[in-house]
Amino acid sequence: MTTRFTGSFTQQEPIPEAGVEAALRVMRHGRLHRYDTAGDEVSETAALEEEFAALTGAPYALAVASGGYALACALRAVGVAPGDPVLTNAFTLAPVPGAIASVGARPVYVGVTEGLVIDLEDLAAKAGQARVLMLSHMRGHICDMDRLMALCDAQGITVIEDCAHTMGAAWDGTLSGRHGAIGCYSTQTYKHANSGEGGFLVSDDATLMARAILLSGSYMLYDRHRAAPPPEAFEDLRYDTPNVSGRMDNLRAAILRPQLGTLPERVQRWNALYAAVEEGLRGTPGLRLVPRDPRESFVGSSFQARLPGWPPDRIADLVHRCAARGVVLKWFGAPEPAGYTSRYDSWRYAPAPAMPATDRILATLIDMRLPLTFSADDCRLIAAIIRDEAVALCA
Repeated sequence: MTTRFTGSFTQQEPIPEAGVEAALRVMRHGRLHRYDTAGDEVSETAALEEEFAALTGAPYALAVASGGYALACALRAVGVAPGDPVLTNAFTLAPVPGAIASVGARPVYVGVTEGLVIDLEDLAAKAGQARVLMLSHMRGHICDMDRLMALCDAQGITVIEDCAHTMGAAWDGTLSGRHGAIGCYSTQTYKHANSGEGGFLVSDDATLMARAILLSGSYMLYDRHRAAPPPEAFEDLRYDTPNVSGRMDNLRAAILRPQLGTLPERVQRWNALYAAVEEGLRGTPGLRLVPRDPRESFVGSSFQARLPGWPPDRIADLVHRCAARGVVLKWFGAPEPAGYTSRYDSWRYAPAPAMPATDRILATLIDMRLPLTFSADDCRLIAAIIRDEAVALCA
């Protein structure tokens, strides 16, 4: 009988009991709005921002309604205007070009390497086309940030980091989100902290963060933010910065606060699952593992591999055969977008010229989630199923 995996690729761990209890307290007193406090009470959202700033080592942090809002808010904060070009990865997820389009700007796509990071040679060639780079650490793959920042600094390019897949990750000891002018994070259910939807911005720049806080809808209550610049940073901005409301609420903040303290332990667990899959797939005929730079400290909450030389119908067959055995693979080479696997040529609101080198890589890329509800044994079984089906198709 063919072995089948019966777990769920979308089932996350439950919210910690401390988060459940904190959420109940918020619901019982009813003060869900971040600025609705009683007496000298510190809101859950303000406390969360302070704790996230400490976690990342940033002086300033802002909690917002979603990771996508964080990206758009960051673009507005650095002064991106309608019609402006913005450099970004061709290999990313739809919220990144969506954020660029939402402010009326235009994505300029940069290619991907076989290591699934932004192609720095292509970035250098396109550096003169825009003054802002929205860098997506797509699927947790971090490029050589020293080279990237040197290139961008030399060209006067402001870097916004999309860290939706790299909360807790680092490049050569520096946490993801701490290289560029602004780091943006997501707390959507499938990310590294779970509030359903939510996000953060962090920055060292007082002016950028003051502008972001005003944009988020502070109603001039910025003095209630505990991880914010001093009041004087807001004086020249508060009359000219529009309110584009996207605040986090106290209910989601209450759920998130206990999760921050367990992030390092959960990163270790994700990486153990990743290692189990990687070891199980090593040497599989026709399948190429994605190389990792030793300077990269990643969070293995998802797994990618490539099938170079495989024709599209064979990859589609592998996806189908694995699904029949309970293993859900996503394929970035499918002719039509499906779920979250859309790619740069799917986003017709942001058209781009063909990118043959990027197309060649994405055409053979498979991807799957690794939720912490999996065990190492689950991951070994998943790898064995993928290996079985790949061997069968290569026979």
